[in-house]
Amino acid sequence: MQEAIKDDRILTIRDVASLLRCSKNHVSHVFAGKITGVPRLTHMAMGRRKLVRREWLDQFRLRRRN
Repeated sequence: MQEAIKDDRILTIRDVASLLRCSKNHVSHVFAGKITGVPRLTHMAMGRRKLVRREWLDQFRLRRRN
């Protein structure tokens, strides 16, 4: 059986939600730009799966601080 390769540079919605301490649903709304006053979080779609590069999340967090 193959083991899943865990790459900390690519994050799933679950990973992002855990790091931001919010729900997966809230992260999906941020992806879609549905949260007033919060910039969209850059992501890529692979089929139904949404993925975020760690550097994109770090940039998003910096934008939110300033």
